[in-house]
Amino acid sequence: MSETASKALRAPAASPDPGRWKALVFIALAQLMVVLDATIVNIALPSAQQDLGISDGNRQWVVTAYALAFGGLLLFGGRIADLWGRKRAFVVGLGGFAVASALGGAATNEAMMFGARALQGVFGALLAPAALSLLAVMFTDAKERAKAFGIYGAIAGGGGAVGLILGGFLTEYLDWRWTFFVNIPFAVVAAAGAYFVIREPEGGRNRSPLDIPGVVLSTLGLVALVYGFTRAESDGWSDSVTVGMFVASAVLLATFVVVESKVKAPLLPLRVITERNRGGVYLSLGLAIIAMFGLFLFLTYYLQIVKGYSPVKTGFAFLPMIVGMITGSTQIGTRLMTRVAPRLLMGPGFLVAALGMLLLTRLEIGSSYAALLLPAMLLLGLGMGTAFMPAMSLSTQGVEPRDAGVASAMVNTSQQVGGAIGTALLNTIAASATTSYIADHIAGATSRSQQQLVQLEAMVEGYTSAIWFAVGILVVAAAIALTFINAGRPDSATVTGSGSGEDVADEVQIPVVAH
Repeated sequence: MSETASKALRAPAASPDPGRWKALVFIALAQLMVVLDATIVNIALPSAQQDLGISDGNRQWVVTAYALAFGGLLLFGGRIADLWGRKRAFVVGLGGFAVASALGGAATNEAMMFGARALQGVFGALLAPAALSLLAVMFTDAKERAKAFGIYGAIAGGGGAVGLILGGFLTEYLDWRWTFFVNIPFAVVAAAGAYFVIREPEGGRNRSPLDIPGVVLSTLGLVALVYGFTRAESDGWSDSVTVGMFVASAVLLATFVVVESKVKAPLLPLRVITERNRGGVYLSLGLAIIAMFGLFLFLTYYLQIVKGYSPVKTGFAFLPMIVGMITGSTQIGTRLMTRVAPRLLMGPGFLVAALGMLLLTRLEIGSSYAALLLPAMLLLGLGMGTAFMPAMSLSTQGVEPRDAGVASAMVNTSQQVGGAIGTALLNTIAASATTSYIADHIAGATSRSQQQLVQLEAMVEGYTSAIWFAVGILVVAAAIALTFINAGRPDSATVTGSGSGEDVADEVQIPVVAH
């Protein structure tokens, strides 16, 4: 063992920040705002499109402009958080997000709306990794870390469904513009609280010079990937631009990996993703998000178009999923996190979610909400909440303090790319099954009412076909979690360390739960 490692092991653990629980409130509030924004705007989109005269061809850019900026700049945002300090990045991110939200709410034309959404994505990419890495460096005791990440995991998982409820309320009773303006009080309160309460531990910054080639390659590669999936949804998988985007993304990201392995101060140190536990988390979490995002979309359309629910009623229909996620994350996940290995929470959690998804393959036009959708959503929420909690904690566990921002950015990147893939992939499968069903059954429908019935049946057939794929994806996510992740239960407040002396020294710089 090296002398540095020996000293690090003998050094007393830093005393925990007395304001860490107050800080958690403001970090959680900021995370809720970012996650809400991903779904709240979807509910308001039809009204905004009509008011601003956005064409059907261009309306996807309200969602895509945000996704491209957010997904493309996350790694850069995480590196900036490591360079500036997480507190400063967090407060700047909140301030910028509030300004961008005000511009979106005040938009008078489509260009202003698209610009505001892109700006939200830019500041979201700075804010999200800063929030998660602050938790990683502030909560170092195993039990406290479990509780903190339980709350954070519940918000990360359930915030999207909360967005549907809030979006429904604001659109139905106020105006679509309030789906943007509502972010401002969230951001102001979180920024003020963070400024006065958060004390970031000393010595955790990464002051190495910025890896400009890495920034350019990763940003362009991720933007091309997200845009490729977004375009596939609207223009098809064989579209020349779609194929070109995927090829460009593969080349750019492969070049990025080569560059990162050679430069002295890489944007994404490969040690962050090659460690098998973190690699397993990023991969399994990304797959689970693919399944979840597609489901949100299908259930929203099913409830509003097939069942005739209002936006508000649709939002409330998702409540069991939120309750399940909060219960799974803060009760099951948090209580068991210090007693069992993370893979024994993540694997079964994804399988329980897959069981809930499996129930939804039985959807029909006349399906009962209480008999089918309610138990399915509860199982989905419980499973995902239980899995999300250890995944969030494990994603930053054992990283050097200087890498905390980038490691946090990778979690957000896997979720963001997973969301783009899920929406495009499952939508394409659903659309194909719907078209096929109509072709096979429309000839026998002679009256207008029969034709409408066939179209609704075709829509539901499309949803259930795509949900079968989502079930398979969740099973694969469970298999990856159970085989890749081999971290033991976090039974102490400091790293026990394994491997070379250098590895131990690296990991003991910040007291975290045991590998």
